[in-house]
Amino acid sequence: MDFKEKKAIYLQIADYLCDEILQGKYPESERIPSVREFAAHVEVNVNTCMRAYDWLQSQEIIFTKRGLGYFVADGAKQSITNMRKTEFFEEFLPELIKQMKTLNITQQELLNEINKETDMA
Repeated sequence: MDFKEKKAIYLQIADYLCDEILQGKYPESERIPSVREFAAHVEVNVNTCMRAYDWLQSQEIIFTKRGLGYFVADGAKQSITNMRKTEFFEEFLPELIKQMKTLNITQQELLNEINKETDMA
């Protein structure tokens, strides 16, 4: 896994696990890899991975069953989607608008580019 400098590694690991939940690799109510297994998979220290799991648990995306491990919470997909939409509108969009103003990009130019990208997909 390639990590970026702008975001804490444990949050990037949490994002990665969230991506896998959204993609259906780990369905709701199903077990996810142990902290050690996932740390080995993403090649990080177990403590860093544990921090990611703790954060995901605090967001009610995963939960533990004593002696059995970690599981995806019911409603996790919707929670992740809601969190990411909030992040998009509160963090990404204001930065995008700032860059558009700086570069004199019109809304129509942006929409044209979005349409090009979505037509390719």
